[in-house]
Amino acid sequence: MLKRWLLFVGSVLLGLAVVGALLGAFVLALLYPTLPSLEALTDYQPKVPLRVLSAEGLPLGEFGEERRAVITIAEVPEVMKQAILAAEDERFYSHGGVDYLSVLRAAASNLTTGTQQGAGTITMQVARNFFLTREKTVTRKLREVLLAWKIEANLTKDEILQLYVNQIFLGQRAYGFAAAAQIYFGKPLAEVSVAQAALLAGLPKAPSAFNPVTNPKRAKIRQGYVLRRMHDLRFISDDQYQAAQSAPLGVRQGLREATPTHAEFVAEMARQVVVDAYGEDAYTKGLVVYTTVRKTDQEAAYAAVRRGVIDYDHRHGYRGPEG
Repeated sequence: MLKRWLLFVGSVLLGLAVVGALLGAFVLALLYPTLPSLEALTDYQPKVPLRVLSAEGLPLGEFGEERRAVITIAEVPEVMKQAILAAEDERFYSHGGVDYLSVLRAAASNLTTGTQQGAGTITMQVARNFFLTREKTVTRKLREVLLAWKIEANLTKDEILQLYVNQIFLGQRAYGFAAAAQIYFGKPLAEVSVAQAALLAGLPKAPSAFNPVTNPKRAKIRQGYVLRRMHDLRFISDDQYQAAQSAPLGVRQGLREATPTHAEFVAEMARQVVVDAYGEDAYTKGLVVYTTVRKTDQEAAYAAVRRGVIDYDHRHGYRGPEG
């Protein structure tokens, strides 16, 4: 009796497996031809703002909707790569676009605790950011998985990670980790510390919720999670982990793009000239304008005008409240 029951159960499971495989093949055949071309990835043309520089190459102004500095994967420091992998996709270099272990773990957590956990890989995030919306439907999720497979079949792991590093939104109009390092810490990405790398790597999950400017407490909690993951994965030592935990966030106050030279009027003149020549593309094509303004001359002129205005005001004294 038991043998018959086992044979029956085995037959049912085998039948379900065959049906599932056929259904999967049908869905694959139906959806795969409708997937978009990967030209947006293979010929990556990000929106890079217009930059106006002094004769010495110092920034005078930046104009554009998205703040981005495109870098190659070779320019990303190892600690930043490790922080990203720890926060988002620890098996990135070993899976084929979909991390089935993470899928099973997330499914188990969703069933046992009732909390929703994602299992999206870096490749799936690239597919979503370039081609898909964030609507939560079965069809969109299937397209995301199929696109991840297609991306993995056509690009190397480093090429995929490079796209992610440059494209992901990190708050404060910053797109990509290079721009975020400059905006949040006032330094190039190559110089970020372990603590700063962990803070940046924690932002993609929810840039607004973990924004260190508006939500420093939540940003610190998220940073602590990333640091623990880096420590568990042996990316950082015990000493590095303890030092990074106690380090302050170190976020720049104000977060205005630092311009070491006062030449706003010159920058605006350059912007008008470039926009007249290139139209709206001027704000997205990464154009760089070098002016003849020199830092020492401009700072001397700025200081002289400011001093003259203040002296004039002092000579004339208090003239009553304005209109």
